[in-house]
Order: sequence, then structure tokens, then C-alpha cells
Amino acid sequence: MTRLLIMGPPGAGKGTQAQLVAEHFGIPAISTGDIFRANVSNGTSLGVEAKRYMDAGEYVPDEITNNMLRDRLSEPDAADGFLLDGYPRTLSQVDFLDSVLAEQGAELDYVVELVVDENEIVSRLLKRAAEEGRTDDSEEVVRNRMRVYNEQTAPLTALYAERGLLVRVDGMGRVEEVAARVENAIVTASRSA
Repeated sequence: MTRLLIMGPPGAGKGTQAQLVAEHFGIPAISTGDIFRANVSNGTSLGVEAKRYMDAGEYVPDEITNNMLRDRLSEPDAADGFLLDGYPRTLSQVDFLDSVLAEQGAELDYVVELVVDENEIVSRLLKRAAEEGRTDDSEEVVRNRMRVYNEQTAPLTALYAERGLLVRVDGMGRVEEVAARVENAIVTASRSA
């Protein structure tokens, strides 16, 4: 069983790495975006509620996000492990995830943090913005997103480091190289545990 969480700043390649690493370990990659889309498209009561906030351009409250996550982690494909991408983002979400896993008699195995140079991230995001025609993603906006990410995430990475779960991985390089580093870091950490 492998229960993982992947963290990293916007543009670090979390989504791509989540898919590759989850495939390697034979577990589902679960992103909050996918959970939202599935609930909305399936018209679940949580999806209907979340859609009201999303349509208004508002932040979906933790209570709704948390309940969607609880439902997703109770699905059969997540029984033998999972890789979470985009959750938790706050200390209260960490507490909620801890309680959901405790109810299942489980706990996280590792938290992978992709470490990428800020200038590289800015370059990646500006390139992506240009390719996708996102005129609102200026360098100033991207650097602000980085600042917000660092402020919000630092307490989480510190907490997971205290728990001995944090595995930092160099996120620079080709996709396959980074995936191999992540997989090796997890295997190495599990051997020394």
C-alpha cells in the first residue's frame, strides 16, 4: 500500500509527475480539480453546491472540498493507496485528511515536494501562458502566485518534515528524469523506514 501526497509550486509539474508516479506504483492519482469536475458533471449534491461557488468565481469552502475528498478516498480503487495532488493546501485540511485516514485505519506514507528554481517556474508558466493565450499571466502575477504558494505551503512542508514524511525531490530536468528521481526517493525512504 502506498499513500502519497505531491506538493510543489505552480508550474513545478505536479500533475504530470502525479500521473507517472501513480502509474508506477499502481495507485490512482487524485487531484482536487478532477474531484470537482467529477462531482459537478455527475450532478452530486456536493457538485451542485460547489458549482454555485465556482460559477460565481468564488472559493469552494473547505467543508465541500473535504467532503468530496472523503467520498473519493472511500472508493474501491483508493483502498490500496493513492497519490493526492492539490490537497491539502491548509493546516485545517491536513487535520481533516488525518482524520479521514484515521477512520480508515491508515496514514500517509510520504509527502513528495518537487523543488524547482523560481526563475525556472516563472519561465515555464510564462511560456505556457503564451502557448495557451493567457494574457493575464504576467511575470508579476506568476511571482505573486509563487509568493502566496510559499506562504501557504511552508507550514505544511514543515509539519510533514517534523513527522518524517517529507521527501524533497529536484524537479528540474526532463519529465522522465524527475519521475525516476521521485520513484527512487520513495523506494529509498521506504527501505530506511
